[in-house]
Amino acid sequence: MARTDKGNSAAAHILSTPIGRTLKSKKTLGRVVSIVLNEKHPRFKELGEWNALGTIEYTLVDNPTPANAILPIAKPADPNLKNYPILNEIVLISNLPNTDIGQFASSAIPYYTNIVALWNHPHHNAFPQNDNILPPSQQKDYIQTQLGSVRTVTNQSTEIFLGDTFVEKENIHPLLPFEGDVILEGRWGNSIRFGSTVTGSVNTWSSTGQNGDPITILRNGQGIQSNEGWIPTVEDVNNDDSSIYLTSTQKIPLQSQAVEINQYFSYPDSGKPTDPNQYAGKQVILNSGRLVFNTTQDHLLLSSQKSIGFTAVESINFDTTNDIILQAGDVYLGSKNATEQVLLGNTTVNLLNTLIGELIKLTNTLATAQVTGFGPLATVNGQAAVINTTLLNLQAQLNTLLSNSVRTV
Repeated sequence: MARTDKGNSAAAHILSTPIGRTLKSKKTLGRVVSIVLNEKHPRFKELGEWNALGTIEYTLVDNPTPANAILPIAKPADPNLKNYPILNEIVLISNLPNTDIGQFASSAIPYYTNIVALWNHPHHNAFPQNDNILPPSQQKDYIQTQLGSVRTVTNQSTEIFLGDTFVEKENIHPLLPFEGDVILEGRWGNSIRFGSTVTGSVNTWSSTGQNGDPITILRNGQGIQSNEGWIPTVEDVNNDDSSIYLTSTQKIPLQSQAVEINQYFSYPDSGKPTDPNQYAGKQVILNSGRLVFNTTQDHLLLSSQKSIGFTAVESINFDTTNDIILQAGDVYLGSKNATEQVLLGNTTVNLLNTLIGELIKLTNTLATAQVTGFGPLATVNGQAAVINTTLLNLQAQLNTLLSNSVRTV
């Protein structure tokens, strides 16, 4: 952006004026009436089109905007963390600088920050403006609940409008915190926990190590849970939909297919890997219904200090349009105890070709053999001719024994 004398003068004015004093950023509470999430919002163009994403229309909690009046707006205060509220949630609103601050140090507009944790629950913290619109059972849910949850629902539905697609769920549970945890929770059972070993706790990762050993857990989908959504839960690697565990000293009770299927039978007894649910140490666990590793430009590289094990219930498949190269000291096919050696195809065909060629020479001779003074040996001649034909057919088929794609050394 080009700088002008006027701009420099304004900047000097700003630097010499205490912004906090001129903005008079009194904090108020607003109840969200609508939010700009796409171009379908009625005020999308008026509020700045795509620059208006996250902007809310609100009404003051202590002084609601009259019906049919133009609602005030507030913009999100954080440009990096998109923690947008849903309808009927209450947010903290304060006046902060707008784009005119280059000319007027006191120029400000409303911005919203924190969502007020009315129910102290990650799913939603909405509270409608007029409780009289609710049936009596839900009025009790929202007004009298003392359990610190979304609410203690008494039926399977809610008549509070939370958005076009936001449907309240009874079985979304908050995570149970432990000492020192930093937790980021989404609204649908997705979360990141920056935690540690906490001996004597109810979590599943603190049976080994010492207090304070770090662990990071990324979870998407909390798996099967009860409908008592106000009761906190902890991550469960075997029940959650998808999860990643980054450990230091912890032991994670993962139910592994490798253990349940074959107990690592391809390994020698003295070199079998530690079962995943028994290993305690630095590791990364990815667990889900399906895992996809994909590269779009370069290699996918797997390396290990010890071994790389593949275990599958049905099959292990390798597909490529080019080469599969296996280079190793010894290759065992069928069993770790295999003793039979594989023949070299080209060498074997060459030896058989030589052998059959010599036999053809012999049968050619025998097919015309005679005894001096007695003439041809009819029986020998006939049998030699038959064998000769067979040998020629075998010789013609030798090259078909060679694979066009598999080679060994």
